[in-house]
Amino acid sequence: MVELVYETHSLTVDNERGFATGWLPGELSPKGREGAVALGERRRNDGIACVFTSDLRRAVDTADLAFRDSDIPIRRDARLRECNYGQLNGAPVEEIEPRERYIDEPYPGGESWRQAVDRLRDFLDDVVPEFESRRILVIGHGAQRYALEHLLRGRELEEVVAAPFEWREGWEYVLP
Repeated sequence: MVELVYETHSLTVDNERGFATGWLPGELSPKGREGAVALGERRRNDGIACVFTSDLRRAVDTADLAFRDSDIPIRRDARLRECNYGQLNGAPVEEIEPRERYIDEPYPGGESWRQAVDRLRDFLDDVVPEFESRRILVIGHGAQRYALEHLLRGRELEEVVAAPFEWREGWEYVLP
């Protein structure tokens, strides 16, 4: 068993302006930088063996700010990226809606939500053997939240993708 704590990257300039960053790097806003520091305060002494983060700038910066001056290793992994909205990366959020339209149909020039789930499944398959009986932190995007709910809690992908995303201070899962 592996305990997995999931946290989203901190607030970005695009989040504040209503843009869907997708596979673009993104930049933390001042409020987001404060949130990243708070994440570190919340999780630094939480028994975390390793932090895994998307390789996109906004997630990397969140992890770096949260765990600077910490001995907890940070690993970047491209499989933890947001869904690739293709031609809609960086577009206003309204343009990637309705998300459930793209469950199996890829965004133009991008990927489907199911493909994003498959990326996370591949990541989990690799992480579980190495971190058996330990606790890890994943800093990612909405795609990971949807995938974790679908893969580990058995919720229908259509349901989780269609539901409004409500931020909170982390979600916890157990990987068998």
